[in-house]
Amino acid sequence: MNLSPAPICLSLKGISKDYAVRVLNHVDFELRAGEIHALLGANGAGKSTLCKIIAGLTPATAGEMFCDDTVYSPSDKQQAEARGIQIVQQELNLIPTLSIAENLFLTQLPLRFGVIARKQLREQARNVLLRFGMDDLDVDRETGSLGIGQQQMIEIATSLNRECKVLILDEPTAALSGKESEQLFEWLAELRQQGAGIIYVSHRLDEIKRIANRTTILRDGCHVGTFAVDDLSTDEMVSLMTGEERETKPAIKKKHLDVNNQTENQAKQNGIALRVESLHCGPLVKNISFSVRSGECFGIAGLVGSGRTELLRAIFGADHAESGELFLNNNRGPFRFKHPHHAVRHGIAMVTEDRKKSGLLLSQSIRVNSSLCNLNAYTNAAGIINQTEERTDTTRMRQKLDLRCNDIEQNVETLSGGNQQKVVVAKWLLAGADVYLFDEPTRGIDVAAREKIHRIFTTLTNQGKGIVIISSDLDELFETCDRIGVMSAGKLVATFSREAWSTDLIMQAAFSGYIDPSEE
Repeated sequence: MNLSPAPICLSLKGISKDYAVRVLNHVDFELRAGEIHALLGANGAGKSTLCKIIAGLTPATAGEMFCDDTVYSPSDKQQAEARGIQIVQQELNLIPTLSIAENLFLTQLPLRFGVIARKQLREQARNVLLRFGMDDLDVDRETGSLGIGQQQMIEIATSLNRECKVLILDEPTAALSGKESEQLFEWLAELRQQGAGIIYVSHRLDEIKRIANRTTILRDGCHVGTFAVDDLSTDEMVSLMTGEERETKPAIKKKHLDVNNQTENQAKQNGIALRVESLHCGPLVKNISFSVRSGECFGIAGLVGSGRTELLRAIFGADHAESGELFLNNNRGPFRFKHPHHAVRHGIAMVTEDRKKSGLLLSQSIRVNSSLCNLNAYTNAAGIINQTEERTDTTRMRQKLDLRCNDIEQNVETLSGGNQQKVVVAKWLLAGADVYLFDEPTRGIDVAAREKIHRIFTTLTNQGKGIVIISSDLDELFETCDRIGVMSAGKLVATFSREAWSTDLIMQAAFSGYIDPSEE
């Protein structure tokens, strides 16, 4: 017996959006109750803009929307939420100085005589955390003190705790560990069973194949088509997103470290680019030691909250380490940097996890951001910046990274998230360094752009640079790294060579620091 399709809970017809240029052009979209509908497209395709229009965050220039067969035209997010439409954006919208409890119920704070009823608020927050498996967190803890992944889970839980007919998730697993992603997928399965429709934006095509029913693909602001996920391979998805035929095997050749046969880096003789000795910084970096050889890509895996980001920040001088030493270029040192400026001066660069807060000047142009860490190279004795040279180098980086923009004078805040990330990478490539620290370097970046950045890693290692990469995506570490260290509960608990690593071994190590030895 053929079952009729589920009813349409959200319908968009001819949606267009104009800024300085048209970013959405007559897009149609339908979401069924009880389905996960993936929204795919390369950076700048219009995915986030379409989601913002649905969520009432920005108005459409043209077109119409219907929710449950009635006209739907929200003037703000509150009106969208009143219709049961919730959004969790790629960039978090929590207030970091407020507690977890306050963020969970920010628009629904319990009041008593006009004053927040703190006891009731805490009890409600504990119930929410218990429901979503996060009851190990203190509801009074300041949200900004959590890791990015934990904050993402709090924001998702906040949306799911409200009336939810339509849930929009924009790159929800980009900052999540494997365990947290699995937890999210369980939540989504429950939500589907309750009849909610889910719009799921992600560049992780394996996730799309696993959890989504249908996919709508956008390219350059236009609707390419809507397909059953089972009818497309991942290569076909990429081709539809880019408009190009894709090779079965990417044309990227990782140069794995070979101490007996280096061609471009004989002079280095695989010397040590970075050596970390007994570095201790706060509760999440506990006496960590490791080395990165010249021409080597060293990955760091671990669960969110294991101390990976804090380790890089301590190396870079963004956080003050209490003890430990750093050595550069075969024992130059010891150092313990108190400010990132000192690290940069000694040849260390860092691409941060949160590009908006700590990686970019959003109100400035692509040119200004790209040259920010290398201003001395463009400035004469009178302090005048040679903008011609700036433009030349920035244009070269634009082409190298396939940066999608109208012009290099365009403000960075007008770019898509993935293109903003490319500007962060361009900034450090222009500055030059001996050691590069990458914290989630391809977060929110489409498949084609990810490959370009991976090629950059290969170029840098061929030049004898040392690279440290943090990624929540083990496949990315497997593709790019020569060795992988694993952090657990603030300690570096294991290091694997390419011949010895496996997903199971790395995950066992990642959980090892959280297991009571008496329970083994």
